[in-house]
Amino acid sequence: MKEKLLNIWRWSRRYISLPLLIAVAYVVFILAFNDNSYFKSVEYQTEIDRLRAEIKENTDTMRHYQALNAELSVNPEALEKIVREQYHMQRPGEDVYVFD
Repeated sequence: MKEKLLNIWRWSRRYISLPLLIAVAYVVFILAFNDNSYFKSVEYQTEIDRLRAEIKENTDTMRHYQALNAELSVNPEALEKIVREQYHMQRPGEDVYVFD
């Protein structure tokens, strides 16, 4: 057992030097603990992907409402349909029954 430890100690003194340890520690620090580390970049990329999906969803919704707005400004029947369906408005003397 003692001979094995002695061989490991001799090998480590021969191949592992202080500059090598400093360089390895620096690389580990950069990769794991820095603000620009690999783990942070993966986290940032996930956030960017989520925000891009949200932007796409909001853009699609905006286009839908822009098209609806354009149609409502030209078509009075569409305006009446929306007002009756969404806001349950009625003409005077008219009875409206809502079924859910």
